[in-house]
Amino acid sequence: MNSRLKIILIVVLLLLALLLIGYMRESPQKEATRFSEAVQNTTSEPDFPKWISIHDTVRVRDYFNTIDSLVVAYDSLTDYPLSEHLLVHANPWVIDTLANTDYYRMMEKDSFVYDQKQLIVLRPTDSLLIPDSLAAVHLLDKIERTLIDINIPEFKLRIYEDSTLVYTFPVRVGQNRKRYLKMGDRITDLRTKTGKGEVVDYRRDLVFYNPVDGERFYVTKRDDERTTLMPQIPWIETEINGIRNGQLIHPTTNPKSLQKPYSNGCIGTSEAAAWVIYYHAPIGTKVNIRYDLKVQDSLENEMILEDIYKNTRLKIDKINEQKINR
Repeated sequence: MNSRLKIILIVVLLLLALLLIGYMRESPQKEATRFSEAVQNTTSEPDFPKWISIHDTVRVRDYFNTIDSLVVAYDSLTDYPLSEHLLVHANPWVIDTLANTDYYRMMEKDSFVYDQKQLIVLRPTDSLLIPDSLAAVHLLDKIERTLIDINIPEFKLRIYEDSTLVYTFPVRVGQNRKRYLKMGDRITDLRTKTGKGEVVDYRRDLVFYNPVDGERFYVTKRDDERTTLMPQIPWIETEINGIRNGQLIHPTTNPKSLQKPYSNGCIGTSEAAAWVIYYHAPIGTKVNIRYDLKVQDSLENEMILEDIYKNTRLKIDKINEQKINR
C-alpha cells in the first residue's frame, strides 16, 4: 500500500510540475502587451476592422505613450499608414473624453482638478477600433482636406473640410503693442501675423517658460483664483509665409481672455477646443491667418469689426478694393 501511495504521489507531483512549467511559458506572452489583442505574428494577414481591448487604466500623463505604442504595433499590419490622428478619428469618442478634462468643464460638475494629468482617458472596459482600409482611406481623405482658418479681429478659429465648416472656436490673439521678451532677447511686435502656411510640429511633452522674463513655471492661477498645475494639452506649431515665427495654437488656462487681443502673438483657445483642433491638425494641415474687418453674422448680415490693430493700411486697401469692384 505504501508503495502504491508513493507512486501515486510521484505521478501527481510530476503532473503539477508540468502544469506549472506550461503556465510559466505562457505568462510572458500574456503580459507582453497592455492590449488584449497582442501582435503575436507580424507575418500573418490580420483581419480589419479589429477592436483592441484596453487592459490598464490610462491617464492623461500616459495617454500619448499608450497611443504611440498601439500605432507602432499595428502600423506594419495595416495596408495604409496608421497614425495617431487616424486612429483617434476612427474613435472620435476619445476626443470628447480628452475635451472633457477641461478644468472649467470639470468645475461645472463641481469637480476641482489640481492635476489634469491624473484624469482617466481610457479604462479597461474600453476598446479602440483599428479601421479597415476602406474606412481608413475615407478618414485620410477628410484629414487631408482640412483647413484651419483664423480671422484675427473676429477672434475666431474655424475648421473646414473643403468648403464645409466643421467647428468654430473663440480665440485670443496677440496684443497691439511691442514688448521686450527675454525668451527672444529683443523687442517683439506682439501682433499676430497674417499669412498662409501649415502645421509643422507639435509640443506634447511640455515645459513651460514665461516669454517675458524667461522663468520656468509649473502652476497657473485660474479665472476662479484657484491654482492648479499646468495641464498637458498639445501645442501646435505653425509656419506662416515660410517663417516659423513662434505663433503657436495652444490652450489658455484663463478663458476670460478669449475674444481679446491678449497674448504675446500666439492664438489661444480653451482647453477643450485645443484637443479638438489638435486632432484636426496633423502635420501638413493648411493654416490661413487673415485680418478681415468685413464679415457676416449668423444671419448673414454684413458687419464691420473693430480694427483692433489700427491697421490704417488695411483700411486703405479695403477702400481701394471697393472702388475697383464698383
